[in-house]
Amino acid sequence: MRQALISVWDKTGIVHLGKVLTDHGVKIISSGGTGRVLLSAGIAFTEVSSYTGFPEMMDGRVKTLHPRIHGGLLGRRGRDDAVMATHGILPIDLLVVNLYPFVEMAGQGLPLDDLIEFIDIGGPAMIRAAAKNYEDVAVIVDPADYPLVVEALSRGGFSLEERLFLAKKAFSRTAAYDAAISNSLSGMGREFPSVYSVQFQNGRVLRYGENPHQTAAVYGERGLAGDVPLQGRQMSFNNYLDLDAAGALLAEFTEPCAVVVKHNNPCGVAVADTIRDAYVQAREVDPLSAYGSVVALNRSVDEDLAREVASTFVEVIAAPDYTAGAREIIKGRENMRVLHLPERQGGDVMRTIDGGVLVQRTPNVREEWTVVTDRDPTPVELAALRLAWKVCAHTRSNAIIFADKTHTLGIGAGQMSRVDAARIAVSKALNSLVGSSVASDAFLPFPDALEVAAEAGATALIQPGGSIRDAEVLAAANQHHMAMVYTGTRHFRH
Repeated sequence: MRQALISVWDKTGIVHLGKVLTDHGVKIISSGGTGRVLLSAGIAFTEVSSYTGFPEMMDGRVKTLHPRIHGGLLGRRGRDDAVMATHGILPIDLLVVNLYPFVEMAGQGLPLDDLIEFIDIGGPAMIRAAAKNYEDVAVIVDPADYPLVVEALSRGGFSLEERLFLAKKAFSRTAAYDAAISNSLSGMGREFPSVYSVQFQNGRVLRYGENPHQTAAVYGERGLAGDVPLQGRQMSFNNYLDLDAAGALLAEFTEPCAVVVKHNNPCGVAVADTIRDAYVQAREVDPLSAYGSVVALNRSVDEDLAREVASTFVEVIAAPDYTAGAREIIKGRENMRVLHLPERQGGDVMRTIDGGVLVQRTPNVREEWTVVTDRDPTPVELAALRLAWKVCAHTRSNAIIFADKTHTLGIGAGQMSRVDAARIAVSKALNSLVGSSVASDAFLPFPDALEVAAEAGATALIQPGGSIRDAEVLAAANQHHMAMVYTGTRHFRH
């Protein structure tokens, strides 16, 4: 390694790297802000303009776009040596570049004329050139990889495998950078960009997909996608889906709450004064379905709770933290996947369809709850309606949820008919539904689901409203002396 070119926006660690390169006899080419940082640290370098014979121009837009730079990056050793020598092109063995912060600046609402100046041109061009010529050039695009350079210098250079690894990372970086620019510019003046580009890193192959004959992988570095178990088997495709559903529902609650999910639907949700009591109540809503379930908790797991969880078969448990004693107890269930509950990342939701993808964005919605019946819900009924409505929004449609003020009582999910969902919810209830409240994720097209709920003992109902037969449903509610609330917002979930 004889010569390196360094041009970075993020100066983190660059002085130390420069000193190490100099100590190993590597000559440095640099310019602009990077050069000033090196100079202030007493690190010798050659100014790009001195090397190329052309000054920086156009307010710095043109610096490294020169044959002596790109020839040094693209020149194939042993093949292009003669032409390089003819034109005074020296080989560049190491490129260290990170790019203008377009993504960060795009989020600051800058005018287009200002934002456009944060589109890096020379950086991506050099990165791509070096990565293309990976057999002869190592390219570093991430300050976190500077230790790799130090290690390589100590043993005489990078291996071919290491240079290929760095090239792959470099092309991924420029792809993500260009995708961010494309999304930002093609999204101006539109709710969604006309071209939607995404990139997810950290891909890991899973044992199989939803079923053993299907293949699958997970991608992502943050949130649930980037999390790995503290113990237990590798997460499965279905584990990720179920835990995502559980985490999304759990985020609706601030009080101690437990969510038990099976096949992407809640089978038990409860709140209580303690997280242990919340878990026990949630599990007992439907203990048969809770067997082999995914459990999400919004409080730390202590020894008492760990013993409850370990007393039955749980596929996955996720919580903010675990006491040392709880971890010891859970270790007895060696196949149980144990995770720290990651912070929800939010953002657009994407689902693939044949030939493309659907993209959905959920804004903050201000629901307008309106009591439409002759009587208002009591405070106890209102608390139960709030719980049922939160759970309903995270249950596959058509969904009907019975609840009291602390936990769900009966859940009817994923039905083609709303009245069938109501009947299933009643049939799943292990305790009396007398005095319960019920939620429907969409309007009631007929009074039949309300009548099923009333016959089971429900005294209050919440739904979006908006059916052409609202008057019939309202008359039925008043006839059964039920309180009914409209929210104005539908929560279909397919």
